[in-house]
Amino acid sequence: MTRIFTWLLLVVFVISTTATTALAIPAFRTEFEVYYKVKEPGTDAEKALAEKAAVAKCNICHVDGEKKSVNNAYGEKLADLLDKANFSSTRRKEEPEKVQAEIRAALDKVAAMKSATDETYGERIEKGELPVTE
Repeated sequence: MTRIFTWLLLVVFVISTTATTALAIPAFRTEFEVYYKVKEPGTDAEKALAEKAAVAKCNICHVDGEKKSVNNAYGEKLADLLDKANFSSTRRKEEPEKVQAEIRAALDKVAAMKSATDETYGERIEKGELPVTE
């Protein structure tokens, strides 16, 4: 019995030390959805974005079929501005207004940046398109 317990502990240790963590932070997606009215669209463009975002899910920022540590161009721009380490679950609970303001500021900055289509990410989003075409 002791031998089995020892092996189980070893397996748990190996898995926990080798598991990769995703760069996705639920607060980022949630704030994107609130900020761009994905959950409560009012205009036709917002409805179009909501439909596309519902299909894309995490791929608004990440690359489909890749590890979640791989971001698309939009996700990379956000990752440059938002340090994952600053958005622990504890901080999100203790300082929700600050966290929201930081994420929204990053969304604004990235919205003003040019995308691969030569439009800004914000222009794409305003038209009801996802920020990237990948």
